Amino acid sequence: MINDFFNIMLPQICLGLFIVLQLLLSIFLSPRFEKYARIISASGIALSAVLLTSVQAEPQYFGLKNAVMSDYYTVLFHFIILICGFFIVLLMKNLTLKSKQNSYTLHALLLTAIFGAFNIVSANDFLTLFISIELLSFPTYFLIASTRNYYSKEACFKYLITNAISTGVFLFGVSYLYGITSSVNFSEITEFMSENEPSLLYAFSGIMIILGLISKLSIFPFANWVIDVYKGTETSILAFLSTIPKLAMFAIVCRLLVFPLSYSFELAFVLAIISIITAFWANTYAIRENNVKVIFACSSAANASYMLLVAALVSVYNLSTVIFYLVCYVIMNLTVFCFLNITEYNNIGFNINDFKNIFHKNHGFAVCYALTIIALAGFPITSGFAAKIYLFSAVANSGLIFLPFLLALLLLTVIALFYYLKIIMPLFEKNNSEGIKLKAFYSQKFVLFITAAITLIIGICPEKLIELCRFIAYNI
Repeated sequence: MINDFFNIMLPQICLGLFIVLQLLLSIFLSPRFEKYARIISASGIALSAVLLTSVQAEPQYFGLKNAVMSDYYTVLFHFIILICGFFIVLLMKNLTLKSKQNSYTLHALLLTAIFGAFNIVSANDFLTLFISIELLSFPTYFLIASTRNYYSKEACFKYLITNAISTGVFLFGVSYLYGITSSVNFSEITEFMSENEPSLLYAFSGIMIILGLISKLSIFPFANWVIDVYKGTETSILAFLSTIPKLAMFAIVCRLLVFPLSYSFELAFVLAIISIITAFWANTYAIRENNVKVIFACSSAANASYMLLVAALVSVYNLSTVIFYLVCYVIMNLTVFCFLNITEYNNIGFNINDFKNIFHKNHGFAVCYALTIIALAGFPITSGFAAKIYLFSAVANSGLIFLPFLLALLLLTVIALFYYLKIIMPLFEKNNSEGIKLKAFYSQKFVLFITAAITLIIGICPEKLIELCRFIAYNI
């Protein structure tokens, strides 16, 4: 067990110690020292990233009696989760200032959620996975409700109810899979299924398991929470909600589809149909909306459905596509919600018309935001363009039987252009007022410019990241 801790658990142990430290400081330190909460969280995440270099990735390492594992796949996702966590900590300055007496508690909750996401990625059995999902979910409920107004409480309650139902569906599927294989360990289930003919009950259990997991990805039939939750949640918490849970859930869903659930052809078709339904609902709903939070909620559901469609058509090429698209997407989301975090700090509303005249006194902020929107839309020289081309080629290479899904995907992508352009246009319009010069913390400026630059750099030179994603996919 000591070897397990030193070989694969050091980053998690580090995060755990910093969670305890934040909780102790919340008891003993005065609220006027709230600025140290962010410094401690950023330090804990940075130290965990350093310790991640000591984790054994080659060959694969199984620890704690095969309950957790480590390979290049888990290390990559752990690193991206830590990067996103570091940026989110920087964005939480405004929220920390508003809730001084709870600043250490808020950061302890954020670190706990990151800790849960870490363990989801590393899980190698359904018991560990279930506990890790709850470790991610419970802090998320409190983070959503952190602003303590009516809308945040409503958002928290809807997210709680949806997650409770999806957890029940997930455990229902696990119970049937355990009845078939007499195991909850991924490796043992994969070995059992390789020696036995998959049954209809196996396909049913796999569908229930994946449906339970994709609730956090705002995929039908568990997409009803996303609009109200996005409307009622503070923007720095939205930056967390749209990145870290998605990274963790896609990481484990892809691993399940590649190994223990890969013997069900029915599962691939069910997920493909669900993906198209979700994308159609999200894109058509966003067209008639004027609230940018709602539009980005729909964008989140649509992009998650694109990735799920490709992940369902299991192959090494498709897996590398999902990893590449996911990395590009979370970076773009960080830029978007960083800009909204700045406008929220300046008391600007979230209606698209509230953004009029911003460009004329805030060239840098507006250009970064507009660049990210056109990246989400899939315009050239951005990472979004490279990601979408890679995505379309993955579906095209999956066989003629999936050609209708490719055509549907292309049509839905064109539909999405309308609401993405609807977001950008007001930035460059003049209204009757002179406009305001946006104020921003240095941490907000740092996140905005860095993430926008990464979006542009990946779009111009995507080859290195594509090669890395292919290497990771081949070595899962």
